Amino acid sequence: MTESTHHDNAHGHGHDGHDHDEHDDYHGTVKGYTIGFLLSVLLTAIPFWLVMAKVLPSSGITAAVILGFAVVQIVVHMVYFLHMNTKSEGGWNMLALIFTIVIVVITLAGSLWVMHHLNVNMMPMPHEMRNMP
Repeated sequence: MTESTHHDNAHGHGHDGHDHDEHDDYHGTVKGYTIGFLLSVLLTAIPFWLVMAKVLPSSGITAAVILGFAVVQIVVHMVYFLHMNTKSEGGWNMLALIFTIVIVVITLAGSLWVMHHLNVNMMPMPHEMRNMP
């Protein structure tokens, strides 16, 4: 072993297989899990309060705000509990996430489109209801 290699290994600067990025300070620590838990509780309590207290005038606006909180909560869970970021697993986690989001959007949009058209085209009209036996 050369002098410089021995010096690097003695001070912990050698390659020991444990490369830690400096931006991973919240991942896997009690502080990170506590922050994630508190954000999750807050992101659940606020929509619950919005619905129970009927804070917003329209149910459509309330639903849109709740969906916004749901998206933020999904991101909080992925970052603080699943430890996903753009660097994890060489970027494959992010690619898998993008693919999943695309599939979910296509499935939900298609399902809503089909249900809307079934509702419009299959439900009897009020004037047709009078002629029914």
